[in-house]
Amino acid sequence: TQDYKQAIKWYTLAAEQGNAKAQFNLGYMYNNGQGVTQDYKQAIKWYTLAAEQGNAKAQFNLGYMYNNGQGVTQDYKQAIKWYTLAAEQGIASAQFKLIMMYVVGQGGTQDYKQAFKWLTLVAEEGVAYAQFGLGLMYSEGEGVIQDYKQAVKWFKLAAEQDYKDAQEQLGVMYYNGQGVNQDYKQAVKWFTLAAKQGHTKAQYNLGVMYSDGEVVIQDYKQAVKWYTLAAEQDDADAQGNLGVMYGNGQGVSQDNVYAHMWFNIAASNGNSDALNNRDLVVKEMTKEQITEAQKLARECVA
Repeated sequence: TQDYKQAIKWYTLAAEQGNAKAQFNLGYMYNNGQGVTQDYKQAIKWYTLAAEQGNAKAQFNLGYMYNNGQGVTQDYKQAIKWYTLAAEQGIASAQFKLIMMYVVGQGGTQDYKQAFKWLTLVAEEGVAYAQFGLGLMYSEGEGVIQDYKQAVKWFKLAAEQDYKDAQEQLGVMYYNGQGVNQDYKQAVKWFTLAAKQGHTKAQYNLGVMYSDGEVVIQDYKQAVKWYTLAAEQDDADAQGNLGVMYGNGQGVSQDNVYAHMWFNIAASNGNSDALNNRDLVVKEMTKEQITEAQKLARECVA
């Protein structure tokens, strides 16, 4: 078994003599309460000494503690300072945190140009989340001049690594003909790959495409399949459309109870069209059917 108390003793001796690794280890033990009572202030003290000597792990942990206000007053600028130093030494988690801070903008830290800089560095190393993020920035013109071809390039690199958000976005680009020639087959391909990984919007998009039958052969059963998967993930549009499919008996047996149920759930999620459709279907239902539909809706959202 690990003898934390002995470790504390020896780390303290080495740390007090300026050994950066020992300072980091000591900070880590105070941070996590290993062999000592958990003490964030002591963790900050030792992490700072190690970080000032260039210890990348200490720099990251110090950034994290400033970011979250552990043992120190929350300070996003200090968090960025230490995350940056760790990121420059290749600490992947620091790069990720730094990018998120620049994108989200905690405490006035939003800076799309800095986010773009770090995303580019990480994306060029083949990291899928960064490739996707870079694609989004090119697509939306944030931190860089809008460039759909570059967006497609980065979405594709991430999509080929099975990154579902990138697969869905690549589908959108092919569907709209942004940065590529419009290609519905490619759109369906990438939506399907994302949808099979549980991407809600991709599932909804496939539902629409199979329901409308404009870019694929109309297939109501496929539409119902994909709408159902998206609806079960609380997509209000999919829930509303599924209500329509049950109301019209498209791809499923006509069933006003299930139509009412899905309209009700969609309406509770802010779908105003579903509210109107529910009021229409009510006119064709008995009181018993309405009660049953309301019961099913409650069970679904419970």
